[in-house]
Amino acid sequence: MEENILDLKSFELENGLQIISIKKNTRLFSLHFGVKIGSIYEDDKEKGISHFIEHMLFKGTSNMNNEQLNEAFEELGGEYNAYTDYNCTVYSVTALNEEFNRSLYLLSDMIKNAVFDKEEFNKEKEVILSEIRSVKDDIEDYSFNKIHEIGFLNGPLKYDTIGSEKNINKFTRQDIIQFYKKYYAPNNCSIVVVSNIEHEEVILNVKKYFDNWNKKSIIKRSVLAEKNLPLKKISYKNDIEQSTIIYMFTFHNLTRIEEMALKILNYKLGESANSILFREIREKKGLAYDIYSELNTSKNIKTMYIYTAVRKSNIDDAARCIDRCLEKVKNKKNFIDDKSIAVMKKVLKTAVVSTIEDTTDLSNYALHQCLDGESIYEFLEDIKNVDSVNCNDIMVVANKVLNDPTIHILTSKESD
Repeated sequence: MEENILDLKSFELENGLQIISIKKNTRLFSLHFGVKIGSIYEDDKEKGISHFIEHMLFKGTSNMNNEQLNEAFEELGGEYNAYTDYNCTVYSVTALNEEFNRSLYLLSDMIKNAVFDKEEFNKEKEVILSEIRSVKDDIEDYSFNKIHEIGFLNGPLKYDTIGSEKNINKFTRQDIIQFYKKYYAPNNCSIVVVSNIEHEEVILNVKKYFDNWNKKSIIKRSVLAEKNLPLKKISYKNDIEQSTIIYMFTFHNLTRIEEMALKILNYKLGESANSILFREIREKKGLAYDIYSELNTSKNIKTMYIYTAVRKSNIDDAARCIDRCLEKVKNKKNFIDDKSIAVMKKVLKTAVVSTIEDTTDLSNYALHQCLDGESIYEFLEDIKNVDSVNCNDIMVVANKVLNDPTIHILTSKESD
């Protein structure tokens, strides 16, 4: 794969808005608009405020009320959405190419001209509180939130992006407006468009709707890269059929080669349907239906997890099996071979091609690379790196990362 695999042009408006246009033979366009503000930049009293603003931007502008704005998005005939991540807030539209200009107008209106209607604010506060409660009802989501809560002292991952009921109840409309005005500025934003539209036309139209937006001085709080606390805690929840077990590790300061070795290790350990954890805990022992490992290698977020759900009576057996699997990958030289590495290379290349082929995935990927200040062609470096990884590299990184986990167990107080 070469860098000319993408027909790409980047541009920056005078107000600092970053634009990336990717031309692709497609009848659809995908537009992703990102603001470089998310939960890792919030202080304790602000936790959940970025997510609250994401909700409120769909609740009306100085030109359209809530119903009119959402009807206009519906009339595009495509998909529109938004999400708040640890380091950014993203708004997106995917639709037929002829709806591009209309989508740009709608997006620019909600981004620049949100009014934060008082009645809508009060209603949306209840919606978000319901969202928080629904997470508590999902034992998997709840378990991940709990391990973050116990696994960090002061780090930005300690609290979920949705925020806490306490914070949401305390937020005033003015709190929301002040935070919005502080961080929603063109020089803190990027926009990516994947379409068959000529680059010059994309840039011209983005400029038409965003050029009159004034830049601001943006100062964000520094992000603490905190190592997880090595501890084990059991929490109790009534009326649950399954108990959950989560292990969490952090891995700051790995090299790019080491991160690639860790990705291969993760695939072999618990990501694939034929992984070590799957074979041991589900196939051999029959202890769980679902067992997996996953990585987050985003900028400022370096975490690895192992998750499973089991009967309460099987908690100890499952935990011992996980521990044995971890010792195996750290101490047994032949746990992974050249064939496994070759498979992982195929997996990586398949993932790259899949992203490139899908307009929405490509737009979202390119946006995150832009917001993080990384090259969109980073995947080419990853492919080169994976070619250089050997079995010893994987054992070395296993012994660097798979130590001193935070362990959380969620179970019921009632006996089986």
